[in-house]
Amino acid sequence: MAQVTILAGPERRRRWSDEQREQIVAEAFQSGARVCDVARRHDVARSQIYEWRQVMRRHADPAFVPAVLVDERPQQVCEPVVAAVFDLPDGGRLKIFASASPALAAAALKAMR
Repeated sequence: MAQVTILAGPERRRRWSDEQREQIVAEAFQSGARVCDVARRHDVARSQIYEWRQVMRRHADPAFVPAVLVDERPQQVCEPVVAAVFDLPDGGRLKIFASASPALAAAALKAMR
């Protein structure tokens, strides 16, 4: 059965509060929702919902826009600094880098003997 709304008085338009408009627009643009279904449920034209959304976007406070920070500095590729190079009797070569801990360097030299 259809519902009829009678508007009495000189005003022929329905008045929606800002909270009601925000609620209807939020409901219409939720994931999986269809604007036509929400418009029918609230007895409002689909174009009116799109208009409300457009007005809300225009009046939105730009201070609350989500931001994404991107590090655009080039990644520096640092070559390790060689502190010492030892030629081994079998033709191999042992390199000890400056970033190696003293214990690791001592263990490498001890193993080389």
